[in-house]
Amino acid sequence: MGCVVSTPKDSGGNRRRPGSIGEVSVYVPGLRIPKPVDFAQSLGDYLSKNIVERLSALRTRIVVMAGQEGPTITRTKRKTQHGGSTLADLVQALEDYLPVLLGLVKDGSHLQYKVQFVWVNQEDDKEETTMSNAWYEVLSVLHLMAMLSLSQANLLLLPRSSSNDGHQPKVSEENRRASVDIFLKAAGYLDCAVRHVLPQLPAELRRNLPVDLAEGVLRALSLQALGQGVDIQLGMAIDSTKATLAVKRRLACEMVKCWQQAQDNIMNLPLTNGWGEKHCLFVKWKYVEAKAAAYYYHGLILDEGNTEKSHGMAVAALQAADEYFKESKKLCEAFNAASPLSRNPPPWGTMKYLSEKIPKDTSSKVRINRDLYSHERIMETAPTLPDFSLALKPDEYQLPQVDSSWRTENIKVGQTDPNHLKG
Repeated sequence: MGCVVSTPKDSGGNRRRPGSIGEVSVYVPGLRIPKPVDFAQSLGDYLSKNIVERLSALRTRIVVMAGQEGPTITRTKRKTQHGGSTLADLVQALEDYLPVLLGLVKDGSHLQYKVQFVWVNQEDDKEETTMSNAWYEVLSVLHLMAMLSLSQANLLLLPRSSSNDGHQPKVSEENRRASVDIFLKAAGYLDCAVRHVLPQLPAELRRNLPVDLAEGVLRALSLQALGQGVDIQLGMAIDSTKATLAVKRRLACEMVKCWQQAQDNIMNLPLTNGWGEKHCLFVKWKYVEAKAAAYYYHGLILDEGNTEKSHGMAVAALQAADEYFKESKKLCEAFNAASPLSRNPPPWGTMKYLSEKIPKDTSSKVRINRDLYSHERIMETAPTLPDFSLALKPDEYQLPQVDSSWRTENIKVGQTDPNHLKG
C-alpha cells in the first residue's frame, strides 16, 4: 500500500551538488535530504495535537539541519555555535525522531499510509521520491544515519599535522580505533535496514525505491564499511611488531572479500549519474587496491617455502600485486576526476606502506628468482588467494522501542479505515 511519486531530475533545484568534496578517505555518496511534510493535515483527524506537534517538531529539526549541512557535510568539519559537531547533532536528531516515528507502524497501524514522505535523492536519476508509507521514512532515516556515520569516519581518517613535531600528517591510533567502531555502527544500521525494514515494504514499493535505497546499494555500503574497517585493522597490524605475515595476509584477503561482494551487489544497478558513478569507481578502486595488498602478503609467505615451485608462485603473486597496485592508482585518479571532484589526503596507513614495499620487493624477488630458475619455470599466472571468512561483523543494531508517548494515545478511527487500532 502507499502511492509513489517520483520527480524527474530536470524539474528544479532541490538537489544541490557540490563541485568538489575535498579530501576523501571514506566515500559518502551524498546525503539524501528530507523535505517538509504536514503531519497536522495528514494525522490531525486521528491523533492528539500533542503527538502530531511532537512528530512535526522532531522532523522539522532534521529537515532544517540536513538542508543546511547536506551540501557541505562531506567536505568540512563544521561546528555548531555551541561548539558541538553538526554531524553528531544531526545523528542525535534522527535518533530522537525514530522512536516517535515508529508509532505510525506499530502493530500494522493504518496510520502508516496517511503521510506522504518526501526525500531528495542523490544517486538516483529521479530528483526526489515521495511515498505514502511510514516504513519508507524509517528506511530513509536509517540510510541517513549510516551516511552520517561514514562522514564521521572520513573526518577521523583525514591525516592531520601535529603541532608538536614537524613530521608528515598522520592519523592517530585513537582516531583509527574510533573509526572501526563507527564503521561497524554504520554497517549495523544498513544491515537492520536490509533485514528488518525492506521486508515491511510491499513488493511494488520496493521496486519503486530510488537506487539510493536499493537492496544492492544498502548491502554494498554495509560491505564498504566492513572493508574499510578491515583496512584500518591491517594498517594497525603493519605498525605492530607482533603481527605475523599470516595475520596480515588474512586481513588483506578479508578486505578483498568485502570489496568483491560490494562490487557484486552494485554491478547491475543503474548507478550512472554523479554520485552513483563515483560510488562505482570507489568500490572498483578499493577492490583492486585490496587485491594488491593480498597478493603482496601471499607472495611473501609463499617465498618462505623451500621449493622451486613455491618460489615461482611467490614471484607470480608479487607480480600480480605490482600490476594490481598500478591499476589501483589509475582507478584512484578516475575516481577523483569523477563529479563531484575529490582528492586524496596525504598518504598514510596501509597503502602508504605498500606503495613503498610492493614495487621494491617485487623487483627484488623477481630478479633473484629469475637468476635461480629459468623463465619457463616461473609461474606466470597468479596463484589463488586463500579464502577466509570475515571476522568483522556489523553491530547488532535493533530498531528502538516505540516512544512511551504512544501508550496514552487514543487513535481515532476514520469512517474509511476499518483496519484500525485502539490505543
